[in-house]
Amino acid sequence: MPPNELANLDNWISGQKTKQTRPEAIRRLVEQAIARSTHRARPSKQKAKKASELANRTAEHLVDKTMPVEEQQRRKRALIKGPKEFREIREDLPKSKT
Repeated sequence: MPPNELANLDNWISGQKTKQTRPEAIRRLVEQAIARSTHRARPSKQKAKKASELANRTAEHLVDKTMPVEEQQRRKRALIKGPKEFREIREDLPKSKT
């Protein structure tokens, strides 16, 4: 590790309640990073609702108002849902049953 990273690690170790060696500290930090990356919390319902409302308002401005209402709604839904390729990789949505 570069000296500046070792210094940052040593500073982190000195701020901990229990004394650790560098290898112990590195293992602990790696475990914490892995735990955070695998236990992603689902967005709260309030945040999801706010995001949906924002997407709805934005799509409303992008849809051509000269088209029939049904076509406006179809295009608006398509904008909000996004391309199929992106929907398949989103982790916050349940997987489709195919």
